[in-house]
Amino acid sequence: MAAQSRNIAELENASVWRLLVQYSLPSIAGMVVYSLYNIIDSVFIGHGVGPLALSGLAVTFPIMNLTFALGTLVGIGGAAISSIRLGKKDQEGTERTLGNVLIMSLIAAVVLVVPTLLFLTEILTAFGASGQTLAYAYDFMLVTLLGLPVTYVFFNLNHVMRATGYPKKAMGSTLLSVGVNIILAPIFIFWFKWGITGAALATLLAQVTGMARVLLHFSDAASTVHFRRGIWELRKAIVTGILSIGMAPCLVNVCGSAVTIAINRQLADHGGDLAIGAYGIINRILILFAMLVIGLTQGMQPIIGYNHGAMKPGRVLLTLKYGVLAGTSFTTLGFLACVLFPRGIAGLFTDDAALISLAANGLTICVLAFPLIGSQIIIGNFFQAIGKARLAIFLSLTRQMLFLLPFLLVLPRFWGQDGVWASLPLADVLSFIVTLLFIRRFLKYYRLKNRHYLDHSTAEA
Repeated sequence: MAAQSRNIAELENASVWRLLVQYSLPSIAGMVVYSLYNIIDSVFIGHGVGPLALSGLAVTFPIMNLTFALGTLVGIGGAAISSIRLGKKDQEGTERTLGNVLIMSLIAAVVLVVPTLLFLTEILTAFGASGQTLAYAYDFMLVTLLGLPVTYVFFNLNHVMRATGYPKKAMGSTLLSVGVNIILAPIFIFWFKWGITGAALATLLAQVTGMARVLLHFSDAASTVHFRRGIWELRKAIVTGILSIGMAPCLVNVCGSAVTIAINRQLADHGGDLAIGAYGIINRILILFAMLVIGLTQGMQPIIGYNHGAMKPGRVLLTLKYGVLAGTSFTTLGFLACVLFPRGIAGLFTDDAALISLAANGLTICVLAFPLIGSQIIIGNFFQAIGKARLAIFLSLTRQMLFLLPFLLVLPRFWGQDGVWASLPLADVLSFIVTLLFIRRFLKYYRLKNRHYLDHSTAEA
């Protein structure tokens, strides 16, 4: 109980910078390792199965985005509600949120898996699979979908673990899963010769181990929040709160799925299967650096959520400031790496010279405005963490639907493949301008509304 009280007291009283480092580093490490395991998975597939297998994997990205979307709807929303309720000293409400997250995770998995499995071939064909890549995409998604209940329970409860004062334990669960996957993937692909199915099985078994560790944590009565009788009934207020906050990241991924479909279809028309494979490589790299920022936001979320609930706006604003600076640094690092070493990065995934050339060219163009992405992700998650769901949703949709998708539909008609790649930085610039306008206006309002609570020195810092 002493450790439990200390975890909660730190959120309200400890140095904001120290808290950000304490909570973010485990999250960042977990996200980076998780991204690296996706990259290593792709490397194993590219070298062990072939370049067309990479193209088949890229075809699955829209479905993967949809599955991730439905997962984040529950997991991110549940984590935010948990932090806010802890800040309000509502222990019972926090534990009921935990129970609702678990039940909603299982429901979401069933809702998505059944119809997708029934029409999987047709869906993959519509998303850009050809006669040469369909079998790879189908085999990978079959295993992934059947294991979705495990995936959802693992990742969503891990979000709640992090949000309730256990960032290092949450990182440990992710590291355990990643470690198991990295061990099993080459065994299944190269030794057992199971191909892309082996890669998917390695991922699923790795997530089973992570899920087991998370369930053990919440079964321990010494944990800040834990399983107990009476928390399993779905409550309208909790479900509504989870869905309203989780809707923003969910819609981001739903729109990301639509964007990926558009990219795959345009690349199929202006380059074929290898061009789709090049996007698969590019996507993995961009996600790696985006995950640095997302890990940062996961560390920020309990700090912002708790202090927002505890009426400490100065600490909320300081966390946002540090987050924007760090997030921008991460994406600037990604920009420099991709511009300076595009062929070296592409060469990690494949020995095919044509695929390396396509991926290197696309990567160089895609990251031209990448330094701006960091602050956009941070600001969107800031609104989400303080419960401003509608604003978070609007900003999330701006880049994907208002700018990126129209560019993807128009620019390739004039510039072919380069038009596909150029759509990303153009959308990044315009959405950054919109985000900047909204955050400046909101901060003026927020400071005025909370002027009685603001500590002058903290707020100005």
